[in-house]
Amino acid sequence: MQQLSDEQYMQRCLRLAAQGLGRTRPNPLVGCVVVKNGIIISEGYHQQFGHNHAERNALLRCVNGSSGSRYDDKDVFRGATLYVNLEPCSHYGHTPPCADLIIEKGIKRVVCCNDDPNSLVDGKGFEKLQHAGIEVKRHVLEKEGRELNRRFFTYMEQHRPYVILKWAESADGYMAPCGDSPYWLTTPIQDRINHKWRTEEAAIVVGSETYLRDKPRLNARHFCGNNPQPVLIDRRCRVNTLPKNWMRLTVGTVKEVLQELYKAHLQSVIVEGGRKVLDAFIASGVYDEVRVLRSKALLGNGLPAPKIPVGNGSRLTVIEA
Repeated sequence: MQQLSDEQYMQRCLRLAAQGLGRTRPNPLVGCVVVKNGIIISEGYHQQFGHNHAERNALLRCVNGSSGSRYDDKDVFRGATLYVNLEPCSHYGHTPPCADLIIEKGIKRVVCCNDDPNSLVDGKGFEKLQHAGIEVKRHVLEKEGRELNRRFFTYMEQHRPYVILKWAESADGYMAPCGDSPYWLTTPIQDRINHKWRTEEAAIVVGSETYLRDKPRLNARHFCGNNPQPVLIDRRCRVNTLPKNWMRLTVGTVKEVLQELYKAHLQSVIVEGGRKVLDAFIASGVYDEVRVLRSKALLGNGLPAPKIPVGNGSRLTVIEA
């Protein structure tokens, strides 16, 4: 049987980790694969905030891939290689340190994708493993790991949320027709995609004009998953009554908005508008993604959609109707 490479096992870790998107926040996405004698003997991922980390999920259960039966041998992990896409934690949080469990199980070698910038970890997990005589190999598929956990790394390293600008526009470039009545451009399929996006992010922001005109709920009712935190930017306190689950910000600048979201431990945010709010973020240059839901409708006139910005290195996603 051909032996797989470290990169191939790490790719499996990343695929496992991605399954936790939207459910582990503010924790990062982490997957774990345990290999012995060229065979994957166990794997797991961080499934939900407050529950076991990926390493603990993998090391507390071991299933024989050929028969589906559970191993009873307490030494089954001894001498194995553990693959994980983020440095194992070395401190007590909602669960005990993963580094301690890795040592306890007799793992011989640990292969990791990314160092953990969290000051509670930040190299301490690797130090503990190496002190116990475990071989550690770092930075395998490092770029791919940072891409998967781009929200976590942005929050930890830049001290702000990961920012996604999102709007819907007609085929001729308008967000809404003339007038103050609510108007929806998106199709049911686009709505489901939009609501799936909402489950993946920590917060969602609109301005007071959008709130007063549309009374948006900003939840994920068309897709199964966690709702983001609704946030209203209301610098002039125009909204008299706000639902209890909403967060109101009365600060004025994009920098101040992001500071407040960071202090609230919100790692990512979708900025849905309206046009003034979107323009402010575009002008600031502080955004990481742009997502556009484009309709086939032709409005002829109305509120122009923002020009899709270029040049700051952000990614662009356009979903056509």
